[in-house]
Amino acid sequence: MNAAYLAPLIGLVVAFALVGGALLLVRRPVARAPGPTPNVPAGRRVVVVGGGFGGIQAVNKLRRGDVDVTLIDRRNFHLFQPLVYQVATGALSPGEIATPLRSVFKRAKNVRVLLGEVSEIDLERQVVHVHPPMTDVPGVEVPYDQLIVSAGSNYSYFGHSEWADLAPEVKSLERALEVRRRILAAFEAAELEPDMEKRAKWLTFAVVGAGPTGVEMAGQIAELARDTLPGDFRMMDPAMGRILLVEAGPRVLAAFPPDLSESAVRQLEHLGVTSMVDSMVVGIDEDGIELESPGGERRRVGARTVVWAAGVAAASLAGRLAKAAGAEVDRAGRITVEPDLTLPGHPEVLALGDMARVRGVDGEIQDLPGVAPVAMQQGRYAARSVLRRIASKEVKPFRYVDKGNLATIGRAHAVAEIKRVHFGGALAWLLWLGIHIFYLIGFQNRLLVLLRWSFSFMTRGRGARLITGEESSRSVRVSTPNE
Repeated sequence: MNAAYLAPLIGLVVAFALVGGALLLVRRPVARAPGPTPNVPAGRRVVVVGGGFGGIQAVNKLRRGDVDVTLIDRRNFHLFQPLVYQVATGALSPGEIATPLRSVFKRAKNVRVLLGEVSEIDLERQVVHVHPPMTDVPGVEVPYDQLIVSAGSNYSYFGHSEWADLAPEVKSLERALEVRRRILAAFEAAELEPDMEKRAKWLTFAVVGAGPTGVEMAGQIAELARDTLPGDFRMMDPAMGRILLVEAGPRVLAAFPPDLSESAVRQLEHLGVTSMVDSMVVGIDEDGIELESPGGERRRVGARTVVWAAGVAAASLAGRLAKAAGAEVDRAGRITVEPDLTLPGHPEVLALGDMARVRGVDGEIQDLPGVAPVAMQQGRYAARSVLRRIASKEVKPFRYVDKGNLATIGRAHAVAEIKRVHFGGALAWLLWLGIHIFYLIGFQNRLLVLLRWSFSFMTRGRGARLITGEESSRSVRVSTPNE
């Protein structure tokens, strides 16, 4: 067939396919909103606070039970936090790791989603006070028979709240976008800066905290500088940038076995990341950070971009809930709960995830890591506990099943600990990819992230390298030839 006729025929086939698809969508029955919730039997009103990993898992279990569920969150989406740092480095877009809560539970007729901030929990009256983010909408009281609280945590600046604007964290989507803006703006400023010393500061990136998030963040910045950006600039070489991973402790990935920490350091060095252990941050300003060694010696490092990934503190709701229940809190603000995750004296209230620490059956505090698998297992356990209590069945204490640890460092670089088996490199990286794809919420997001990662692997490109958002109080200023 003549090639001149082939293109129009292909166009017609595509057009017919699109028209057919549109007709199928038009003919598809319209999903109708459910009517008002009927009177719920006594004891079956369950309120879940928090749409993170713990809350999502709890509601997923409860949606199949004979209960009425209300999910409350101050955001209208579930955020897949393990991949937020990839938004901060332009590898993924926000919509690829966030899913609207209402779409998640669209077909669960017994689940209601409310947007608002929980300001108080009245344990005596068994109501939750919710304040919507819209200023002209009044607050509401949501009654409960069973309450599951999974409010999460925030990064802690160890008493230096003034550092938050100078060193943003990557736990929330908004702050991740701010980090992305600062990183990309730093390269743009370096292109404009004629002074070599000042340019070096723009090309120095300090990541504070060498846990999994810090290691992953440092590795991504290194790949951005050395794989993605070279060739994009004319006056400077992005590959000349310094990426510093600063850790107050003696080794990176302290929660991992020592051999995997050493493996991580070697892989980081291969990417061009300098690990600075035994270096406590004691000062941060617009031009850099001040570090202190265990011996008390101090030194200053020039860096115009600082990212915070060190230390977490429980959400403030944990403290308010502990005060109302007379429960203990630790230095990180986490509320102490019983072996079955209930509040002391309030078996109808369960707290879980990063905001809680669990007392074992022997009275000792369990040393559970602050990672997503813990919150997910606790969320499923809490849902089962609620259903068993409603059915007047025995509830056994919570038991965490440790399936291992994973941390990615960069392209084909990772470390893994699975049932006492330690390994790293490409195999650990592939395992990390598969697990994160599996646990993403929604088929669309799984497909988009898989395609994005595949494209990035083949081309070393990053499609979300956009400088967006309003300028922060810290302006980007370069020197002039007269300075």
